[in-house]
Amino acid sequence: MIIDFHTHNFPDKIAQRTISLLESHGTKANTNGTLQGLKDSMKDAGIDISVVLPVMTAAKQFDTVNAYAKECTNKDGIISFGGIHPDCEDPKEKLNQIKSSGLRGVKIHPDYQGTFINDERYIRIIKHCVDLELYVVTHAGLDPAFPDVIRATPELILDMYNKVYNGKEPKKANIILAHLGSLDETDKVIEMLAGKQFYLDTAVMLDRIDHQKIISLIRAHGSDKILFATDSPWAPQKKFVEILCSMPLTEEEKDNILYKNAKRILNI
Repeated sequence: MIIDFHTHNFPDKIAQRTISLLESHGTKANTNGTLQGLKDSMKDAGIDISVVLPVMTAAKQFDTVNAYAKECTNKDGIISFGGIHPDCEDPKEKLNQIKSSGLRGVKIHPDYQGTFINDERYIRIIKHCVDLELYVVTHAGLDPAFPDVIRATPELILDMYNKVYNGKEPKKANIILAHLGSLDETDKVIEMLAGKQFYLDTAVMLDRIDHQKIISLIRAHGSDKILFATDSPWAPQKKFVEILCSMPLTEEEKDNILYKNAKRILNI
């Protein structure tokens, strides 16, 4: 079994326009951005389940983004998280709505939402997610669309973590850091974040950095807290499956990363 824990798709009527806009930042898409495009990619790659992570760029998008998330979920191997924005009014009530709708978590994106990860608005959101046993996926590190400022560095992530958990180590991980904890700052992730109660996903990283460094991070952090992810359509699913399967990891490590950890989060 293979679960890709970090993918995106867009409603058919806006997919082409959205993909064209995002490609203007220099990364070529590997699908057309539609739900069917993702399903076709999954079939080609032998992926059983893809987790879709919607990004809200404005608080007013809450209803439409989460309605689409619920519409996509449980259709042909698609499971969608919800979305929330730090400017949402009454975020606790909105998170309660997401929980009651059956979605397993939310996606936040500090760069597209113009907010540093240790901002009190995010702290409030993440704390309530922890209380509700919702998972939070956050972009981590550089985003090519915003090269001048990084709103989720390892230092800021560690500060967020300490604020959310009041300086104590939680018993379980509810926070998932995309891009192995920080795009292009893997050494700092190993130094500052490895071993803490985060999940790390592999989105866009498997062909971006040295494989020995990835293996070092996996073993420093623990394969039980690593999630296979591509960031499709911004990385090719089939290629990433082949890369992960070819890496000199143990079968137990590969199974943890490819599906066991994700099944635990998704309660399947």
